[in-house]
This record gives sequence, C-alpha cells and structure tokens, in this order.
Amino acid sequence: MSPFCLAFRAAVASVLGVAVTMASPLSRQAAGMEHGPVATHGGPGIVLASHRAVYELTLLKSTGSQSPTAAHGRIVFEFTGSPCEGYVQNFRQVTEMQPAEGPTRVSDMHSATFEDAQGRDFEFKTETKVDGGTAEQTDGRAQRNAGGSLLVNLAKPKRHRIELERDVVFPTEHLRRILAAAKAGQNILELNVYDGSETGEKFFETTAYIGRPLAGPAVEKAAHIPELDNMRRWPVSISYFEGGEKDGAPSYILSFDLYENGISRALRLDYGDFVLAGEMSTLELLPNRSCSN
Repeated sequence: MSPFCLAFRAAVASVLGVAVTMASPLSRQAAGMEHGPVATHGGPGIVLASHRAVYELTLLKSTGSQSPTAAHGRIVFEFTGSPCEGYVQNFRQVTEMQPAEGPTRVSDMHSATFEDAQGRDFEFKTETKVDGGTAEQTDGRAQRNAGGSLLVNLAKPKRHRIELERDVVFPTEHLRRILAAAKAGQNILELNVYDGSETGEKFFETTAYIGRPLAGPAVEKAAHIPELDNMRRWPVSISYFEGGEKDGAPSYILSFDLYENGISRALRLDYGDFVLAGEMSTLELLPNRSCSN
C-alpha cells in the first residue's frame, strides 16, 4: 500500500488550504521513465499484484473550525511491475473540498513513478493544479550510492541536488517490508521513506502498526473476487512525521486494510481535525509478468 498511500497523502497536502485531487494513468514511457530490466530482488513470498483500482472519496469526519465542511472525489491508482523489471505506479486524484469559509476548491493531481526492484533507483514526476490554475510540477530521480546514502537530483520545481544521509526506503520497498512484517506476526515497523512528493526535498519518518489478520468479508463489492476471497489481509495504520520531528505529533495518519498481494481497501486519512475516507468502487487485476531466466 505504501506507493499509493504516499501519493494520497501528497495529494491532500498540496491543497490543505483546502481541496484535494484525479487524472488518467500515465505510461512509463510517457513519463520519461523507459528502462531495461533490472536484477531480481526482494523478500521471498512477497508477490505484488499488478492492478488498477478506483476509490471514491468522502469526508468521514470534520471537527475543527478551519476544517472542510464537505468533500468528495475520486482516485485512480494503477500499479504494475515485477521483481525483474521494477515497479511502475500511476496515480490520479481529483477532489473537491468546501472550506469553512470561501468558495469550493478543486485539486487535480497526477503522478508517475518508477522504482527498481533493488531499491537503488527511484524516478518520479508529479503535476498538481488547484482550481484550474498553473500546474505545480516535481520531477526528479533518487539513486542510492555505494555507501548506502541517497542522492536526489531534482529537475523541477528547480534544479537542485541533495543527499540524504539517513537510511531511507522507497515506496514499493516500504510496502514489501510492511507485508513481510505482517506475515512474520510483527505489529510495529518503523522506517524512513522517500517518495519525491511536494518539492522532493525531504523524507518522512513512519511508524506502521499492523493488526491481526481480519476474518470477515470485505464490505466493498469490488473486493469480492475469487483472487481475494480467501486471501489474508491486515489492518494497517501508518503515522507520518516530518523528517527529524518524530518526538511530536504525526502530521497525519493513514489507515487501510492491506491484502497479502499488496492491494488496499477501506482507506482513512486522518489529519486530526478532519478525516477522508476512500472506498474501493472498482478493481481490475492486470497481468503479472514472470521473470524469465
């Protein structure tokens, strides 16, 4: 879920003035991320399903005086790849939010990323428009050097080069580690995550809480397919902290049910004063490519 949840969080954060984000999936080639195969990597038993899912967004709770009074929108999320080719994520979100004062605001955000399966290379492109205004763009590439630190080369919003000394992982690797922890019966996982969101200049410290496997059937009709009927899923809650600020309260908390193949349902994004919910309305499994010898 990590690839999706970070995009979802970034979309909301881009308009916390207030409004949130949608668009069409981008191809890896259109995003300027055409690469050849990479070496096989990853923990045994973690197979991520290529899929396209649509989530309907609603305002679940609003308590603060500056919180939105209404919200709705849609997310289109596509995830494809394999341990030999790497992973491509296309995300689009359009959200309309009514602030406590002033006119309704609409945000449209789409992103495309490529992450190699060894966790060494991560490319990202994001474009966000609020109320049809000028698009804000982020474009860059993060690569891990021989010493393990992360070197980020940004092309947009401005050319900039930064080095992150801390041990960080990329979104798909984050997802794989959460699944590995869930399978091992662990209930807490702490990791630093870099996803290139916002201006691409910072990472997030995260704490994931993993509950016991859920027994009951999923509520959404879209999740009632043979491939998911007997598959384990866990309730997961991830707290996000600005890098270096983990002693304080989290910036937000994302909760969801995570299937063993990486598909997520029942999204909840908690900003404290208000909570957004994302219910899966459609789910399409895409062909998974096998690694050739």
